[in-house]
Amino acid sequence: MTNLQTNDPIFDINEVLAQMLGTVKDTVTDNWEEVKSVANEFLNRRKERLELLAELTLTGDLPIEKLKSRLEDEKLVFEAELHAIAIISKAIAQKAANAALDVLFNAIKKIFEIKL
Repeated sequence: MTNLQTNDPIFDINEVLAQMLGTVKDTVTDNWEEVKSVANEFLNRRKERLELLAELTLTGDLPIEKLKSRLEDEKLVFEAELHAIAIISKAIAQKAANAALDVLFNAIKKIFEIKL
């Protein structure tokens, strides 16, 4: 998407969250039904924070290195929540959390690079 007035790409948090959820689903495969509600709840609770991180980065108020640090924190929280349901292994929880937050980082990075 682009902003019609400036031709700058628009960051759509809902689209990114849907992609993040899809990535989690692809990662946990056989355990998706058990993981789905935890993943949905996490993303809905963290939506405003994730959107704020994106906006701050895209406006230049949060350097990419700081974004990476903040997203590492988010990954740890998400991993802990996924692991808490005790259906998937720690390795799968970590992989799912990493994959989901990497989607967000890459979406921000893509727009950030286009703006440069």
